[in-house]
Formats: sequence, structure tokens, C-alpha cells
Amino acid sequence: MLARTDAMPDDTLQAIATKKAFRHLLPLLMAVFFIAFVDRTNVSLAKNSLEISAGIDAAAYGLGAGLFFVTYALLEIPSNLVLYRVGPRIWISRIAITWGIISSAMLMVDSPAVFYILRMLLGAAEAGIYPALMYVVATWFAHSDRSRAVSLVALSAAIGGVVANPLGGAIIAGTAAWPWLDGWQWMFLLEGIPAVLIGLVIFFRLPNSPADARWLSGDEAAVLTERAVGEVEPQPTVRRTLAAIVSTPFILALAAIYFFSQVANFGIIFFTPAIVAGMIGPNIQIIGLITGLVGLGGVTGLLVTPSILKRLGEIPMVAIYSSAVLIFALLFGIVDKNIFKLIFLALIGIFVIGSVPVYWPIIMKRLTGRTAAAGFAFLNTVGLAGGFVGPYFFGLSEVVTGSAASGVSVVVLAALGMVLLTPLLYFGVRKFDRSMAGEYEEAGFGK
Repeated sequence: MLARTDAMPDDTLQAIATKKAFRHLLPLLMAVFFIAFVDRTNVSLAKNSLEISAGIDAAAYGLGAGLFFVTYALLEIPSNLVLYRVGPRIWISRIAITWGIISSAMLMVDSPAVFYILRMLLGAAEAGIYPALMYVVATWFAHSDRSRAVSLVALSAAIGGVVANPLGGAIIAGTAAWPWLDGWQWMFLLEGIPAVLIGLVIFFRLPNSPADARWLSGDEAAVLTERAVGEVEPQPTVRRTLAAIVSTPFILALAAIYFFSQVANFGIIFFTPAIVAGMIGPNIQIIGLITGLVGLGGVTGLLVTPSILKRLGEIPMVAIYSSAVLIFALLFGIVDKNIFKLIFLALIGIFVIGSVPVYWPIIMKRLTGRTAAAGFAFLNTVGLAGGFVGPYFFGLSEVVTGSAASGVSVVVLAALGMVLLTPLLYFGVRKFDRSMAGEYEEAGFGK
């Protein structure tokens, strides 16, 4: 579908254009994903309030937190195929505005049924946002620049994890005496508004492609497009595209590893406040602050990963990060002192969240055009299934044991799965790269 060439245009021109793209494009992508992460996870701070106000126990909370990912996952591929047709500007704007409205509507939760419905609607509204952002990265940046771009987008989510809990805790505490609504309801209302605003900014400021960017010259736009996607060839049918994706061994292995990483990731995200509360008590502001400090682990991982990635390569990094998550999750269960448990939680965050820039360049290097849009959505869909499984089994573990910290045993099992699947990914990538001249290229893959 898209042929890549080793004969590259002026490197100086590309360097200038890439700097402009990082300066103008990345702040928009980072802002929208930062807000998405805040609105996606602020429910973790409302967990105890929802139990009191709406009768939502730990198992119901875990189910509701996970149901978000069911509708999100079901609509990932359709969402990104629409994005490919209408362009990132309109579609990302639509996603942000609708999820902001529904996020604010979470203030209406008064029963488990309403909680489930609104979480599923929120997932449907937000479906496609992350693979849409990855599609933008893949169509604007050369492979050598993508890990840094992916890391910056993921970093915005990690910063959201650091900021969201202290901010949410401050809103809940600061609005407790306000009229009409409880503090947790004010939190949902106020934190949904920025998503609508960033959706409007995206609509007016995000170019669909380098050719549409007013801040690039014609030559700069051409060199970015050439380095990112090469020469555009006829597109395969949607059916053939999807069939090629789900029958490609390396994609299936990568998706399975990503699934387990998201089991660990979102289990920790949604239950860290509960784990911290079990250690220090129910002070919501202190819980938010400590949870934010634990989230700094993820920020650290995203900052250091791109530079290490250039030295070691993607597959060795998958093996190292998966093994590290397994080791630190086991150590969390072994130690008794709370301070060490918090340190190991932060270390888990370093290697779970920090691994995001490792997975996506593997698939970006090998998929282009419509195949890229569908392939990114497929990878994220499988990952989002992990986003359902993680919180759900964390919640079940808390119900059975009475301790939120027991959910880290789920991380142990997930990390073990990642370690065992890494050799399959290695051999799948080798087989794919040797076969590029044949059936894969005809199905719409590029390299």
C-alpha cells in the first residue's frame, strides 16, 4: 500500500520541519490525552463516596470501572476507520466534546445501574482517542522520531495521573460545603468542562496532515509526508485489511502482551487510592497527594525510555520491562512496611507506564494508511480488554480478601504472561520482516 524508500530528501529540511511539528502538534495531542486521562480515572477518588451515596461496593465499582473499556474496545476499530475517512481534526474534536459532556454527567450517579450506564457511555464517547493520536504520530513523524512523540503523548497521561488525584482530592474537599451538589459531584462536573474546550481548540487548530499545516512550507510538508508514509498506493478493502491484521502473528503476540500490560496498568491506576487508603486511613487530600507521588514513577519511566530504546531496541526492552514488573510486583507482596510497598508501587509504574513508547513503534514501523488506522485500533482494543479485566479482578480480590492491596497479585500474573509471550513476539517480528515483499505488502502493510 505504501512503499518506503531509502532515498531521503534534504535532512536539514526534515529536521526543521520535525521541530515545527513537535512545537505545534504535540502540545495539542498531549493536552487532549492529559484531559482524557484525568476524566477517565477521576472515578477512583470517588470510590468511597459512591459506596456511601449510591451503594456501590468494591466489586460493583471494579465492574463499573472496567465497563468503560468494554464499549471503548468494541468501538475502537470502527472509530479509527471513521477517522481515516473524515480526518483527525473533526474526529478527535468530536471525541473530546462528547466525552467531556458525559464525564460531567457522572454527577448523576445514584445507583449501580446508572453508574454502569454512564461508564459505558463514557467509553463509547472516548473510543478511538488513543489510536487516533497514534495515527497522527505515524502520519507526521519518521520512524526515528516516533518513540519520542509517543513518549510525550503517554507522558501527558502519566502527568495526568500525578495531577489528577491531588486535584480531584482538592476539588472534593474544597467544594464539600458548596450548595446543590456533594464534593464528588462537583469534581465530575468541573473536570468534564476542559474536555469540551480542548475539543473546540482541536477543531480549529489541528491540521489533518502536513499538507494542511499553515505553519509549514510546501517543501517542509512534503518531506514530513515522505519520511512518515512514503508514496501512497491504492488502498486494500476494509475486509482484507482486517483479515490481514488478525492473521499476522507478530501483531497477535504484541496485542497479547499489550493486553497484559494494561491489566496491570489500569488495575494499579483505579485501585492505588484504595491501596493507599488501606495504609494511611481515609484522608482524601493525603490519599490524592500520595497517589500522585506514586504516579511519578510512570512519568520517570516515560522520560527515560526513549533514550534507552535507541540503544537496546524494542524487543529487548519488552523483555526487560516485563521482567521488572514481575519482580517488583512479587516484592510488593513480600515486604511488610508500607513505605517499601509504596516504593514498589512506584517502580511498577515506571516499567508498566514507561513501556508504552516501546510497543507502538513496533507496529508503526510496519503498518501504513488504512491498515495503520485499523491496526492501531486493534492493538488498543485488545489493550482495553485488559483495561476491563484489571479493575474487575482487582475489585474481586478486594471483596474476597478485604484488602485492596491484594489486587497486586493480578499484576504478578499479568507480568508473567508478558514475559512468556515475549519470545513469540521476537520470532513473529523476524518472520514478518522476512516476508514483507510478499503477501503482507499486498494486504496493505508497509515498512
